[in-house]
Amino acid sequence: MKNTGTLKVTTPTEREVVMTRVFDAPRRLVFDALTKPELFKRWFGPRGWSLAVCEIDLKVGGAWRSVLRGPGGKDWVEKPWSQIKSC
Repeated sequence: MKNTGTLKVTTPTEREVVMTRVFDAPRRLVFDALTKPELFKRWFGPRGWSLAVCEIDLKVGGAWRSVLRGPGGKDWVEKPWSQIKSC
């Protein structure tokens, strides 16, 4: 999967952030990389950090939660998402 452009970030409303990036890859592969914990752990986060916790449950009532572990064992907790929309 190859990134073909830069990340575009917009804020259509006060409570909404939209991030757009184009990849030269099949749509299914990109979706899997963003939604399957075993794949998400391979690429998410800055170099030298790892995902100590990665829970992705995209069904209604499900949640997304992660904990990034940095050098020296410092953790950064990502807040869970409350809603996910596809475009």
